[in-house]
Formats: sequence, structure tokens, C-alpha cells
Amino acid sequence: QVQLVESGGGSVQAGGSLRLSCAASEYTSSTCMGWFRRAPGKEREGVATIYTRGGNTYYADSVKGRFTISKDNVKNTLYLQMNSLKPEDTAMYYCATARGLYCRLTGEQDFDYWGQGTQVTVS
Repeated sequence: QVQLVESGGGSVQAGGSLRLSCAASEYTSSTCMGWFRRAPGKEREGVATIYTRGGNTYYADSVKGRFTISKDNVKNTLYLQMNSLKPEDTAMYYCATARGLYCRLTGEQDFDYWGQGTQVTVS
């Protein structure tokens, strides 16, 4: 029932910025939304999550202070502002939604719907 479409990925030099967007068809019905990424040779990891109602946010240590997750409930859109990008940020970035009690970076199994992903390359 939920469709997610990511956009905003691309190639950028180290130190640059990108803003990812995720348009959700049923954003308001989700309790949690998050960004995950998968780099070549690595397992998928949680980047940032946000409770859609309370607004509490959680970040991976590797991106804390550089990335900001936010939401626009009116537009049903999730954002990830990425600043001071590093080559190790290179990955396919996915947005996902959850409808349960949890909103954990390590709880990808709790997320019901996933987008197709958008590629971010930092050189």
C-alpha cells in the first residue's frame, strides 16, 4: 500500500553536500521512517531514522554531525541533508517506513516498505 520514491542522489566531491528526498504515498500512516545505505562489500546499515509523530531522530555515529534527517508531513516527504560528504559515504541509499513500535537504526526488519534506492558517489 505504501510507495516510496527516492531522489537527489548523484556524484559529488569530498566535502560537498547532497539532499536526498523520499516521497511516500502514505507517510502519515507510518510511525517511523529511515534512511539506510549499502556500500560495495558491506552490509546494509542504518543511517538515520525519525519517528513521524514525535520527531525523535537517531543517527549512526559515522554520520552524526554531518547528516540531518527531517520530514514534511504535509508533503509526505522524508529528507536527508548530507554535508561534509566523505568517500566512505559512497553507497546506495534507501528510504523505508515502519508501522510498529520501534524506530531503530539496527532494526531494518521492522521496516515494511522500501524504495528502489538512489546512488550517492563521493570522490
